[in-house]
Amino acid sequence: MEQLTSTVPLPDTFQGARDDISVQIGLIWGQIKAPLIVPLLQVSVFLCLVMSLMLFAERVYMGIVIVLLKLFGRKPEKRYKWEPMKDDVELGNSAYPMVLVQIPMYNEREVYQLSIGAACGLSWPSDRIIIQVLDDSTDPTIKDLVELECQRWASKGINIKYEIRDNRNGYKAGALKEGMKRSYVNHCDYVVIFDADFQPEPDFLWRTIPFLVHNPELALVQARWKFVNSDECLMTRMQEMSLDYHFTVEQEVGSSTYAFFGFNGTAGVWRIAALNEAGGWKDRTTVEDMDLAVRASLKGWKFVYLGTVKVKNELPSTFKAYRFQQHRWSCGPANLFRKMVMEIVRNKKVTLWKKIHVIYSFFFVRKVIAHVNTFVFYCIVLPATVLVPEVVVPKWGAVYIPSIITILNAVGTPRSLHLLIFWILFENVMSLHRTKATIIGLLEGSRVNEWIVTEKLGDALKGKAAAKAPKKPRFRIGERLHLLELGVGAYLFFCGCYDVFFGKNHFFIFLYIQAIAFFIMGFGYVGTFVPNS
Repeated sequence: MEQLTSTVPLPDTFQGARDDISVQIGLIWGQIKAPLIVPLLQVSVFLCLVMSLMLFAERVYMGIVIVLLKLFGRKPEKRYKWEPMKDDVELGNSAYPMVLVQIPMYNEREVYQLSIGAACGLSWPSDRIIIQVLDDSTDPTIKDLVELECQRWASKGINIKYEIRDNRNGYKAGALKEGMKRSYVNHCDYVVIFDADFQPEPDFLWRTIPFLVHNPELALVQARWKFVNSDECLMTRMQEMSLDYHFTVEQEVGSSTYAFFGFNGTAGVWRIAALNEAGGWKDRTTVEDMDLAVRASLKGWKFVYLGTVKVKNELPSTFKAYRFQQHRWSCGPANLFRKMVMEIVRNKKVTLWKKIHVIYSFFFVRKVIAHVNTFVFYCIVLPATVLVPEVVVPKWGAVYIPSIITILNAVGTPRSLHLLIFWILFENVMSLHRTKATIIGLLEGSRVNEWIVTEKLGDALKGKAAAKAPKKPRFRIGERLHLLELGVGAYLFFCGCYDVFFGKNHFFIFLYIQAIAFFIMGFGYVGTFVPNS
């Protein structure tokens, strides 16, 4: 009994210590809040509102351009000369330009047959086309399979070349550059590029090549992507909404106003003379396609985007693959912006307005501001104003402008309008990685040149589903837990709880929902889960 009695004061001691700590934290917060936290948060709110207005103006401008294009019917066939290729009795097939089709690939077990088969199925005079498979695979088995597939098509009379190299220097850019060095390429006029999961329709060349033949000022014809697996899961539907806006609005506006846009790296046809004049492929960033497009544009070349020509391809359906892809797509442009901004400023071949468009609109607003503002404003600064009620965000900045921007972004995919709320939550979570990648690109951090090929599943998932039901996959903490998402989710949840007890604007509804989104993605419960075979 004495022992028990002697232990009774311990909880009171701990309770007192805990109260003391709470009081100390409260005193410290009270001392730094007014002179430090409030001014910092006010400056942050001001900067975020400025960035929001920049994004708003950009979206409205592009929306107006699209409406005008629709009203006046400014199709590419009206802006540029286009006539179907015609047979020449005297010249025969030599009247047709020589076309090189490049297919870079790396360990593409699931999709190599689809891409090679689609390229070999392109309709064009057989003696005026060369299919070049650039295989950087490190898996000997896959390498053998790709080579056998090329041999199979060669036995059918297709002019197909299987090219390998003894290193992966420069990744995709290095492979494309090496492919252009082959002697038979010297006879080619145009080069078409398809990534390993792209499947062009047989008439692709008949619909694109005439633009380059009849318009010597054009360097690039870019086709649109068509997603074969957009209905696979909710994550692929979210991607479809973002990419549809990119193609329906951004590419269309760039093509019709300044004849400039970022090459998408695939499903495009380049004039080889323009490619060479621009300096060829460079591997200084992870966006070799955008790099080439900017350099060619600075040489005075023009681009055209064809929204009616669609090439089937696959969206990444696993969260891991999508994160890696988004890191590359966000880090690369920011790094390229850092490397080329002064080169663009000093260029004397393009107009001042085009320079402003490339630097401000194409790079700064779309590749930097869009990512940074989405995360910092909606996931950090706005929640922080709950803790610091002295800082007030105007309703037009917190509600009206974001709502209009969101609606304008959603017009590209009308069939997914009912998923708009999910898309907002998903994009806010992904803005965390895009912001981190953008900062790495601007500062040239350690992962600035990280290149991880986006995993393609092809029909692999269907095959596994049709087979015997697999055992329940083991939960691997390292693969499924994402600490950054969980950390931001915890912060938002804390702000939501604070708003419930002390707030007056019901902001906790958004905070809780967004926190749940961060938790779901933080625990890896998004996208398709592929059990290890």
